[in-house]
Amino acid sequence: MLENIRLSFQGIWSHKMRSFLTMLGIIIGIAAIIAIVSTIKGTNEQIKQNLVGSGNNTVEVRLYQNDYQYQPEYEGVPSTVPLVSEETMEDIRQVENVESASLYLSREHADNIFYNNTSLLGGGKVFGIDGDYFSTCGYVIKSGRGFTDKDYSQFRKVAIIDQTTADSLLSGASPIGKTLEIQGEPFTIVGLCEKSNAFRPVINSIDDYYNFMTDSSGTIFLPDAAWPIIYNYDEPQSLVIRASSTDDMTSAGRQCADILNSHITSGEIKYKASDLLEQAKQLQELSSATNQQLIWIASISLLVGGIGVMNIMLVSVTERTKEIGLKKAIGAKKSRILGQFLTEAAALTSLGGIIGIVAGIVLAKVISRISSTPSAISVPAILFSVIFSMVIGIIFGLLPSVKAANLNPIDALRHE
Repeated sequence: MLENIRLSFQGIWSHKMRSFLTMLGIIIGIAAIIAIVSTIKGTNEQIKQNLVGSGNNTVEVRLYQNDYQYQPEYEGVPSTVPLVSEETMEDIRQVENVESASLYLSREHADNIFYNNTSLLGGGKVFGIDGDYFSTCGYVIKSGRGFTDKDYSQFRKVAIIDQTTADSLLSGASPIGKTLEIQGEPFTIVGLCEKSNAFRPVINSIDDYYNFMTDSSGTIFLPDAAWPIIYNYDEPQSLVIRASSTDDMTSAGRQCADILNSHITSGEIKYKASDLLEQAKQLQELSSATNQQLIWIASISLLVGGIGVMNIMLVSVTERTKEIGLKKAIGAKKSRILGQFLTEAAALTSLGGIIGIVAGIVLAKVISRISSTPSAISVPAILFSVIFSMVIGIIFGLLPSVKAANLNPIDALRHE
């Protein structure tokens, strides 16, 4: 085998230009496939990060009536949905891959939020949270303090706001100690918070904007114990969990939703987990559909390259007819001749595959830089390309090799 490999590379090196032109179809096909697969993988990872976030891994489990999110401010408090007990929360925390969990109440577009005579433009988000919400969702206190046990036990009217709310209502002034008015009730601002991972999605098109961008209204956090002061008593809570990894988000969210739904008596109102991974997969499939066609088109060049290998190997058999006859005359078996030419064909295509891989990686980087689209080199695609190029060499080199092995030694020696 080693002798066959040595002879193969010796033959390739002795006809450098011819060998390169033979490999060109393989090189172009492999390079195109590597570049396309790398671009697809990079784009899919970007879509996944844009939807899920960078290292956040949080899943929201909210109440839905049929396919629409249940809104207590309009629908009222449902009699079939009980408040989540501490025992239920313990069951949720025991779910595999759930690192932390928190209950919260919310108003997505709350109005009647004022500081002096200034209102929060567009309506803000108001959340009534428990003591685990900030750690679960990745919020940190930027200035001031967080909520204390006494804030909950004594039903204190205190609030923590984000920077957007501070900029909108206080025009950059320090918010700590200032008093907000929510639904006519005064709440003292005790803290300013921000996300610990300031993740922002990458927007490359108007479609990305509509898919990933959310409203820019501010957010206000209250102790959930103070929620009934301005809103309803016994409102159904929502749940947010943090999964141990991005890939565990879907299964963890569904298990937690099932636990909550086991305590609901109505069939119309159910908890559902926001399946961001499923949304990401749908967008990935949409973006990959066209690229899959490009892969098939690029594969055509591999077929052309294989035909080129067959052609050059047939020429090589013709050129080396006397050499083959001499080897057979001194006792070389058919299998030895067949193995020599198959090895040469495989070496030719494998070398083309390696060059194509290098060219594909470079091409992927160039495309990424020019078009500002991410790319991620796919190791399986590289391994597949090397193996596939060897298979092409063996398949398309089989006919010339069989022809060489079946030559009559006397006719071969007499060949001019």
